[in-house]
Amino acid sequence: MTEGTDPERAAAAGTSTALPAEGPARKAEDQPLDEDGSRENGGSRGTPPGSAGGADGAAEPEFVHPEGGWGWVVMLAAMWCNGSEFGTGADSGACTPPCVSQDEDLKFKTSWVGSLSMGMIFFCSPVVSIFTDLFGCRMTAVAGAAVGLVGLFASSFVSSLGPMYFTYGIVFACGCSFAYQPSLVILGHYFKKRLGLVNGMVTAGSSVFTIALPFLMSQLLQRLGLHHTLRVLCVFMLLLLLASLTYKPLLPQPGRSKSGGRCPPMSKVFNVKIWKSLGYRIWAFGIPAALYGYFVPYVHLMKHVEEKFGKDANKEVLLMCIGITSGVGRLIFGRVADYVPGVNKVYLQVSSFVVIGLMSMMIPLCDIFGGLIAVCLLMGLFDGCFICIMAPIAFELVGSQNVSQAIGFLLGMMSVPMTVGPPIAGFLRDRLGSYDVAFYLAGIPPLIGGAVLCFIPWAERRKRRQQQEAAGDTAEKMLGAKPNGAFPVEGAGGEKTDHESAV
Repeated sequence: MTEGTDPERAAAAGTSTALPAEGPARKAEDQPLDEDGSRENGGSRGTPPGSAGGADGAAEPEFVHPEGGWGWVVMLAAMWCNGSEFGTGADSGACTPPCVSQDEDLKFKTSWVGSLSMGMIFFCSPVVSIFTDLFGCRMTAVAGAAVGLVGLFASSFVSSLGPMYFTYGIVFACGCSFAYQPSLVILGHYFKKRLGLVNGMVTAGSSVFTIALPFLMSQLLQRLGLHHTLRVLCVFMLLLLLASLTYKPLLPQPGRSKSGGRCPPMSKVFNVKIWKSLGYRIWAFGIPAALYGYFVPYVHLMKHVEEKFGKDANKEVLLMCIGITSGVGRLIFGRVADYVPGVNKVYLQVSSFVVIGLMSMMIPLCDIFGGLIAVCLLMGLFDGCFICIMAPIAFELVGSQNVSQAIGFLLGMMSVPMTVGPPIAGFLRDRLGSYDVAFYLAGIPPLIGGAVLCFIPWAERRKRRQQQEAAGDTAEKMLGAKPNGAFPVEGAGGEKTDHESAV
């Protein structure tokens, strides 16, 4: 009786012990983007304790985000980064030589200082993402803050417009770019469940600076002059350098080689895995498509108000409305995003594009100033929604190990429509004599971009379905070695079967 049952027991034992050893688990950072499952929760998965952790069989525990602790200090440092960089950039029009204040032709040339500065911050982002993967968030941010400090300090000695293009528009802006992106990536090392709220609080820092800094700048310029004002702003960059030292990484750097060296293969330097994700490709092309008209109201609204309501209109109230509600929106929608599962967060961005597109078309229809205030309140609120959930969506689409270059390439692609869209609107105004057509057309790209983003959840569901089918086929092949579904065991002569030999 025992001879009849021993083979069955041996087969059962062979099935339960041999199958896990056939496919040793790989580390999370070595798994392909579309197989590691980290896209579903925005974090990187390690091998659970007690399971095989690679060819050497070492166990690798799953990474657990602290959700606080030192992460709150990192959040405050990232908030200072966003506020000091974009607040200073927003007031770049004031940081120009005083000799250009009366010349209209020089005013046009002066406007390119700020445009070049903001464009370079986003244009350099793909390069910054590679440096972040190679050297880490802390080293990249500290080096960027140091370069920005040098550029801003050099600008304080400039008395003509030409050198200002280089010192402020290029050197300072490149330094800000290298300090900015790591502040978004490092948050994913400390937060997962609260990532939306934390990103909302960090990005709200730029709203606070945008509202408060113009008053400080005007007082400094009146009492100290341009050169000393720029030197005072250097203190902001010095504090940013010190704040960047708090970016202590918790996740492994994807750009490092396994041996710990500094010379990883090119496949690690240029992360092509992010482009294998259909959801990310849709996201990376849909957002730039929407931005061709997104920033037109922010650039040309003040001139439109002067033409329609006169120069005495209190147009500064509109900027304040946009700034305040944008900060409120970042806090509200950042928290809401924490309760929206997976890539469905993208629907929040869709709603922001739809509202901003419609509000852009409403601007020419507002014949009373109160209507413009209502439009600006809604635009600011949903502008905050768009900005605060960019990083959480990137974590959901590509996982924490690939998020640096995913954000970097997206910001780099955003630099083109941000630079091209407003000049096109200005050209239409010069040709047609008013901004009405420009605002009507500016509302179309956000609507198109929002429609494109709606395909991302469908693409992710399709990919999950394909992964489940592939996993089922693999299991059937493993269990279907014999027609009866049983694995052969050791024969009467003591010889082992091919299956047992392989195990």
